[in-house]
Amino acid sequence: MNSIRIISGTHKGRRVKAPKQLPARPTTDIAKESLFNILNNHYYFEDILVLDLYSGTGNISYEFASRGTENITAVDQNVAAIKFINQTSESFEFPIRTIKSEVIKFLENHQGKYNVIFADPPYAEDIELLQKIKLIVFEKEFLLHNGMLIIEHSKLTDLSETLDFKYAKSYGSSTFSFFSY
Repeated sequence: MNSIRIISGTHKGRRVKAPKQLPARPTTDIAKESLFNILNNHYYFEDILVLDLYSGTGNISYEFASRGTENITAVDQNVAAIKFINQTSESFEFPIRTIKSEVIKFLENHQGKYNVIFADPPYAEDIELLQKIKLIVFEKEFLLHNGMLIIEHSKLTDLSETLDFKYAKSYGSSTFSFFSY
């Protein structure tokens, strides 16, 4: 089992044991803590709408929920991942809504507005998928005023030439690229 630790909020220090068979690579504690330090400077977690794409174990959604976010949608195409997120959310009383869907299909058929959209597709995916996610989010205007899209990807991938790119932060083998209007 993969152990996930909630870093801050009402469930600080709690561990979640994710089944090994989930095809997920949870964001590391160091990267997650750094990400949430950045977000803490931009948002009151209680007041935001979050969309977690390729949610996997639910690691990022749990962190938002523990910090008081009450409107979180987690999307993943893996039925075991969705089941796991639902079970964990229920046991921790987290307000996470799950949707089982392939992410690109979900984005193409969805209407919604969010302060934060976090996407963590498998690192093996190519740069075209990352750019497609960004393109759909911006074309369909999913971000609210002052909203941001954050894509987690391999540090070997460079998205800095992509339109609406603001900055990137790397932690170990992971990079977060930030996009906003």
